[in-house]
Amino acid sequence: MKKNQFLYNLKGTSYLLYPQFLAKTALKAKLAKIESLKDEELQNLAKKVSYYCSFCTSPSMQIPSNPFRIELLKKGSRYFFDAYEYLRFFPKDLNYILAFGDINYELPAPSLCKSRPISNALSNNVLLKLDKLRHFKFFTSPPAIAYEDKKNTLFFRGACYQPHRQDFMQKYFGHPMCDLGHVGSPKKELITWQKEKISIEKHMQYKFILSLEGNDVASNLKWIMSSNSIAVMPKPKFETWFMEGTLIANQHYIEIKPDYSDLIERLDYFITHPKEAKEIIYYANLYTKQFLNKTTEDLISILVLRKYFYLTNQIEISGLEKELFKNQ
Repeated sequence: MKKNQFLYNLKGTSYLLYPQFLAKTALKAKLAKIESLKDEELQNLAKKVSYYCSFCTSPSMQIPSNPFRIELLKKGSRYFFDAYEYLRFFPKDLNYILAFGDINYELPAPSLCKSRPISNALSNNVLLKLDKLRHFKFFTSPPAIAYEDKKNTLFFRGACYQPHRQDFMQKYFGHPMCDLGHVGSPKKELITWQKEKISIEKHMQYKFILSLEGNDVASNLKWIMSSNSIAVMPKPKFETWFMEGTLIANQHYIEIKPDYSDLIERLDYFITHPKEAKEIIYYANLYTKQFLNKTTEDLISILVLRKYFYLTNQIEISGLEKELFKNQ
């Protein structure tokens, strides 16, 4: 679960030193894995690549050149390192836009980014697995405490700067079924809610964990869904590589209304229906497992970039790739 920031940066820096003469051979070896996949695996691969990367194209489409790419490192190292883990396999003269931060709006041109609004339409926001150190934490073994032994309480520790988070705190802070706390800067208007941070492992004392979106997605959703506690949240508005737009309410998480008015009713229901609660945990755990195979995740990331450069008229691709990419 825990990731070391120093080692993360060291590994990221090593990507910058990757010899370009090895890139072509390494990329060829990675793409060769596609040929050994079964039909079902190919279909799943195509579906995911299409989900992450589908935008309107034209024969004249061009991405502006970016001759100062090293400046990207200064703007946001985690984003740059996570993108460059795969960009290093491509020619250095290819152009791309790498958008940093919490992107909760539609970008004007096809760009590599962490997040986007959930929509059924084609999107210029091409998703990569970015800011992994903060966002992609999972339990890989069951927490020590069994679900039945946990408290019948909704737990939350997070920064409450956004109006919708403050609205939730105003409605439920101090409620006997909730243990809530603001853990950001102790601003005057938030001091009433101020509490100490606690570890992710200590969150596991509670059956229900609040997962409210912040500027974009809720960063705690991924590890909650890999645990044996249950995420409680409204229907998500934003998504990342985790494909929050495909989550099913009351199968992967407990859905509450956007105004939170049915929270206590929903908690009471699942407290008195433990079998249904444990089914949500089962399906949430199953959902997260698709992101734990690094070999598969690496291949999908490479193909998302291949599709991005192909659709922006910068590279040629194989017939098999064209078949994979044919459905936007």
